[in-house]
This record gives sequence, structure tokens and C-alpha cells, in this order.
Amino acid sequence: MKIQAEALLFDNDGTLISSMESVFRCWRRWAEEYGIAAEDFERVELHGRPAVEIIAELLPAEQIPGALKRIEQLEVEDVPGGVVVLAGTKELLTSLPMDRWAVVTSATRPLAEARLHEVGIDFPVMIAADDITRGKPHPEPFLLAAEKLGVDPARCVVFEDAPAGLESGRAAGMKTVALATTHDPAELVADLVVRDLSAVSAQAIEGGVEITTED
Repeated sequence: MKIQAEALLFDNDGTLISSMESVFRCWRRWAEEYGIAAEDFERVELHGRPAVEIIAELLPAEQIPGALKRIEQLEVEDVPGGVVVLAGTKELLTSLPMDRWAVVTSATRPLAEARLHEVGIDFPVMIAADDITRGKPHPEPFLLAAEKLGVDPARCVVFEDAPAGLESGRAAGMKTVALATTHDPAELVADLVVRDLSAVSAQAIEGGVEITTED
């Protein structure tokens, strides 16, 4: 299948890289520090959501700023050795013109940058939790990325592994490609579902990028 676009927008964790072991390790330590009962912690979805939203489900408002700083500290400190690049990521990104893609992540900028730098990925544009007022599944993160790249949202393709991120891309009026790296394909609503980025190739064309998928 071939898709033409002016820009490609990539989620980070679960799409370009994986830090899930680090994420669960750090959040469990954080929950213990804040005295959160195991059953309360287990019911909260961690993946693909801004930390501030997760914390708001577990702690009173006055504790959120300090708790947010603490989880970011724990996760940044855990980056060395806690991040792996996913199949196909570097091959795809190096084939793209630098002005035609962006990273759109629910992590804070310091954490997302640390994770990408750990695996040797440079990025032209990043939209992080620090840049937005409403996280995924709201369309704001992807709309802001399109604005930064100077591209019509309808001419963007979103690559995501999480249902909330795919919903965000759809709400922004963008085509979506789901990666079955962290969820069962049956849970993923997208224009196209692939196993990971190794099933995707791209080449620059006049005015944008042409994507070819194996799946």
C-alpha cells in the first residue's frame, strides 16, 4: 500500500523506541514513595498519557507539582540502559527529509529528549507534554506539530501504537498508521495497521513523502 503525505508525525515510546520496562519500574517506585495502594495504581493506564494526567488520578491537586518533578527525575535517571530502539525506526527516519517529520510525545521534553539521545536519534521537531494544554486523545498535540512544520493537518500521517494516540490523530483530521507493538491489532482503529516500522519504507517526492507498507 502507498500513501502520499506532506509530513509524518511519530509517537515516541512504543513507536520509535521502547522504554516500557523502565516506565513500569519507575512508576512502581514512585507509587511506593507516595503511599499509593497497589490496587489503585494497577487500575491506572500508564502508556501514551501525560504524567500529569496519571498523577491527577492518584493524588490530590496540591501534591501534583512535586509528584510530577519526582517521576520525571526517576525516569530521566533510569534512561541509561532503559531504552531500546524498535525495529525499522532508524532506517525509516534516515530516509526522510528532516523538514518532513516530527516526534509527538506525551512525555516531558527533558525525558523524551534523553530517551531519543540514548539510542542516537536526532529529531527536527518535537511536541512534548510541556508544549500543550490538552494531551492525547485530544487533537492538540498533532495539530501543533503540523503547525510547526507548516503543513496542512489533512496532509499528515500519524504513526502510533496506543489507542489514545490514534484517536488524537483521527480527531486532528490526519491519516493514521497503527503499530502493533504494544496492543493487539484488534484494539487499534486506524487507516492501516502494521507490525512495526520495519514494515514501512519512505522516499521523498515533490512536495512531501511517499510511504510504502508491506502489511
